[in-house]
Amino acid sequence: MEDLYQHVPPTKLRNQDEKFAPAKTSAFWLWVADRFFYGMLENRFFALRYKGADKIFHRDTSAPTILFAPHSNWWDGIVGYNICNRIFNKQIRIMVEELNRFPLLRRAGAFSVNKKSPQASMAALKFAVETIGDLNNFLYIFPQGIIMPPNYRPIVFQTGLTYIAQNAVKKYGKVNLVPVAVNYMFLRANRPEVLVEFHNPIVLEDAKVDRKEYTKYLASELTKCCDSQFKELSEGKLEEYDTLFQQELQWYRKIEQRLKKIEIKGSGV
Repeated sequence: MEDLYQHVPPTKLRNQDEKFAPAKTSAFWLWVADRFFYGMLENRFFALRYKGADKIFHRDTSAPTILFAPHSNWWDGIVGYNICNRIFNKQIRIMVEELNRFPLLRRAGAFSVNKKSPQASMAALKFAVETIGDLNNFLYIFPQGIIMPPNYRPIVFQTGLTYIAQNAVKKYGKVNLVPVAVNYMFLRANRPEVLVEFHNPIVLEDAKVDRKEYTKYLASELTKCCDSQFKELSEGKLEEYDTLFQQELQWYRKIEQRLKKIEIKGSGV
């Protein structure tokens, strides 16, 4: 079980160089990706529900937007794609390590990052700054830098997010930083559900913030968001969630629902 999580990024662990590859989207490949990635979620999960989307819809739309979320499993990128594309009608830009193993992901908005050293990752960070200048794009980023166990604490960020944000402010004047809490849970269905909550954008306008301190601040904000979501979910508070998709009930669940409506006299039920 210890091999499930490595505290060293794959490119650094394997000590392999990877030439930087930018995202390279087209209308055809985005059409393919939209159906493929949405179908993947529908086939695996009972539902995807989200809350707080209005906070992003009412953001300052003149500024670039970065969504940042925890990274606990392989599905996070697929969820991020559907969030950007299906909910907000934006193209995702997302860093992927060892993108040379999955080059077609570039067509969906992925770009490579080499984490062997800070110098090696600089091309990806600079591309991130450039690509969010196109307001049709959302940058979706996992600032922890590696996959961590679900609900792992403390949440600790690498400084890449703050670097991108600072340079976006220098180039565009301001940037929206949106914490995104994501949970994968079994509720009452036979398959797990994806629960996503968007929090108020943090608007950065001062590029001179201390990078390390601001990184800690952003990590603390995401921690608050995730802890708040988990607490509400544990209390069954789902009323405010909208539904992106939900599967039909299985036949045995339909029978169960019908049986619950039957009142048998004298049964005490």
